[in-house]
Amino acid sequence: MSKIKFYALGGLGENGKNMYALEVSNQIFVLDAGLKYPTQELFGVDSIIPDFSYLEQQKSKIVGLFLSHGHEDHIGAAPKFLKSINVPVYASNFTIAMLQDSMKEEGLKIDDYQFYPVDSTKTMTFKDVKVDFYRVTHSIPESLGFSIETPDGVIVYAPDFNFDQNVEQVYRTEFPVLSKIAGKNVLALFTESLGAERVGYTHSSEDLNYALNQAFYKAKDRIIVSAFSTDLVRIQKIIDIALKYHRNIAIIGRKTQRTVDIAINMGYLKIPEDRLVTLKFIDDKNKNALEDAVVLVTGDRHEPFYMLQRMVKKLDRLIHVEPTDTVIMMTPPLPGTEKIAARTLDVLYRHNTKVIKIDKSILPPAHASSEDIKLLINLLHPTYVIPVIGEYRHQYALKKLATQLGYDEDHILMLDNGQIVEFTGGEVSKTTGKIPSSGDILVDGIIEGDLSDVVLRDRELLAQDGVMLIIANIDARHKKVLSKPEVVSRGFVYMKDNEEMVKEVEEIFHKVSEKVMDAKYIDWRMYKDMLRDDISRYLYKNTKRRPIIIPVLIDTQV
Repeated sequence: MSKIKFYALGGLGENGKNMYALEVSNQIFVLDAGLKYPTQELFGVDSIIPDFSYLEQQKSKIVGLFLSHGHEDHIGAAPKFLKSINVPVYASNFTIAMLQDSMKEEGLKIDDYQFYPVDSTKTMTFKDVKVDFYRVTHSIPESLGFSIETPDGVIVYAPDFNFDQNVEQVYRTEFPVLSKIAGKNVLALFTESLGAERVGYTHSSEDLNYALNQAFYKAKDRIIVSAFSTDLVRIQKIIDIALKYHRNIAIIGRKTQRTVDIAINMGYLKIPEDRLVTLKFIDDKNKNALEDAVVLVTGDRHEPFYMLQRMVKKLDRLIHVEPTDTVIMMTPPLPGTEKIAARTLDVLYRHNTKVIKIDKSILPPAHASSEDIKLLINLLHPTYVIPVIGEYRHQYALKKLATQLGYDEDHILMLDNGQIVEFTGGEVSKTTGKIPSSGDILVDGIIEGDLSDVVLRDRELLAQDGVMLIIANIDARHKKVLSKPEVVSRGFVYMKDNEEMVKEVEEIFHKVSEKVMDAKYIDWRMYKDMLRDDISRYLYKNTKRRPIIIPVLIDTQV
């Protein structure tokens, strides 16, 4: 009899940041290490990754990092995780290539790490635990599900998948492998829940093919298409239709170009070399008109919208949108990008651009819908169903699906990040434990580590109330103010319209200075604190706003 523990460091009750840990026979299997993108109130934050400090403490138990596929919400945190915890990585060839590309960008040396390519033909053995893999249908090549066979039964981790049958062979789910897993005692199924609210099966959309063909047929000049960089299925669809209409292809987007290069080299994107166009910077001689071309504008989250705005405003270095162009928007807003998506449409329409907006309803979803999830549950017959990968409403929708299939509440486990579920002898023995840390790490550009609450609060204040600087030259030796203080406001008030307020701030400065200079020595910290407190109190009383006050006191010897 063995004891099995499962907990999530991210991915439960949220969209993204997927990271799960399964502990069997004193061995920890880490499943995925993803990031999520911030909402607008997290000023300047580039991404959010799981807090894996608990795993750092358990480093000696970790047998490896198992990655399901190459999307950022599943591998985006892997470079930082591996930098802290250097363990073997098990993933498909394509996912490893995507990860290594990200690691190089982070400045990591690939030779310092161990990578083991896996597929459905390989079984990895760790003491009394065997890990098998099966290919699933998703919007990126070589996406995998995991089967972890323990002495008490099989644990199946089924991340992003669907059962669309109208896809190329390399994207098709490996049903024979799934059938073999189904023949075993499946203790628990950890399945994605993002599409659980959507009724029916996930399938390809003929409406999308029709809409794109109509757009290409009617377009007389250049076509510009926005797409998300990791959705290689849609990118290939655009390329295929472009070739059908004898058009050349240009791809814009730094990260996408790297992804596309990887996909081309591995045979997952097929673009004839003579059809690829390399764009040069726009100048007096070159306008990149390319009337017979399709320009793919790609990137993550907000990037396609941002690039389209620059193109329309003629600020981009490669493409300036002209009235004769046709712009096809194939990027429905993601959570947190609704405002920039709406603003992009406003900018396009304001410049009389021909816009074809592909409705989200005809874009084939990449995630399992309700019937896909029910099919997987019926196929595997797990003892326990545990919804993962999704916000709580998605998890709850999956719980209702499992209930329809006859599962009682004791066999459908709704978990939160950090909550531990324990299996003993093939049954749940406890779901009340919590790991010490399962929060968020906020990543700001190249800054290492977490951003503190103080930094975020300062950014929020700067965004809402602005900043006021008080700059003055002080002779500390003779304890004199050498010049009238200069008051500078940014994002707070317009100085010329508020001269009385500025005079009052100067008066407060002089009063505080007199108090400080009565002492034997000038206490610079106390000096600045008193200025901040007194000026902030005055400004709030008169404006009901609290700008950040920054005293800049320069000790000038006379």
